[in-house]
Amino acid sequence: MHLVKILRVLSLWLFWPGVALIAWGELTPHPPHLQGPLDWDKADHFIAYFGLASMATMILGLRPRLAAAIAGVIFLSGALEILQAFTGRDAEILDFLANSLGALSGTLIAATILLLFRDPVLVAGSASD
Repeated sequence: MHLVKILRVLSLWLFWPGVALIAWGELTPHPPHLQGPLDWDKADHFIAYFGLASMATMILGLRPRLAAAIAGVIFLSGALEILQAFTGRDAEILDFLANSLGALSGTLIAATILLLFRDPVLVAGSASD
């Protein structure tokens, strides 16, 4: 199986569990503190939304509705930041900025991979798409 096809199928299966995991991590009152080489909160935010946006790009391909999907990922990050205020955590504009930069970077990298390997779309769309 072609590498891009494998990445697209994995993205299709992992996107919604990824959304659920990120929502839990952002809304739980006492999130786990992950120790690792990037022991910086903003890096965690960047990586999480990089993953979501790159998976969305792999699933949808380079079509007009991709822009709306990425806007939705960025909107989700903003909504979760606002909702954090109701869970006893602080909503931070820098978290939203890291989320947004991660989403845009993930889209750019995934789009580059799709352009380089020119694989057909995984999810069929309408003719107006």
